[in-house]
Amino acid sequence: MRALWVIAILLSTVGSVGEGWAEDALGMRPLLTIARKDLPTILPPDCHILIDPRSIEELLDALDGRPPDWDLVYGHGHHDSGLDERLFSLNRERDARRAWKEALQWMVAFLWSGELSQYNPTAGGFGLAIGPTFTPTRWGVVRFKPEEVPSNLIVIPEPRIRDVLRRQLEAGRKVDIEIVMVGRLIPDESLVYDFSHDEEGVGIIMPVVRIERVEYLLPR
Repeated sequence: MRALWVIAILLSTVGSVGEGWAEDALGMRPLLTIARKDLPTILPPDCHILIDPRSIEELLDALDGRPPDWDLVYGHGHHDSGLDERLFSLNRERDARRAWKEALQWMVAFLWSGELSQYNPTAGGFGLAIGPTFTPTRWGVVRFKPEEVPSNLIVIPEPRIRDVLRRQLEAGRKVDIEIVMVGRLIPDESLVYDFSHDEEGVGIIMPVVRIERVEYLLPR
């Protein structure tokens, strides 16, 4: 399934350190070399790490109990005149039923994918091109949606790794990283149900998260 990439490139001219940098601190982070399994060592103990089908399904079970009847909602497909109305009703009904659910208060961590872009010597880091990760589950395909993608996403590796990555980029090689986004669900519209535009009849579920923290991992 094709992800829609969001480009977040460090500007070539960087201002003085001050208020502007403080506002962008959320997106400027070091590049970590830990494995996914070690995420609990750097995240708060109450954080729910949702990076595989089982853990994601636990969130959906806690919020909505059971998957929708996708076939019934889809009807005769994207050209069905009643599809938009059925999706609207599904989302509004489920928003109302999950109000006050304890899982709405969970702190959650999820993955997006990233690719290093140009190097900026002033910041000592790399800009990024980023996009969502799609995870098939028994509920449908899940892609987490940040309420707002943090601005000025910059990966800052330690010098030894930085020089290796610069050489790889200069040689035209693609350098992938994993982006861990941490936050809490938006209370009034925590899950959005929709259908894939790439695969006929495949249900898409988008948990909408207000981002409080970002970490960058070098895949191992």
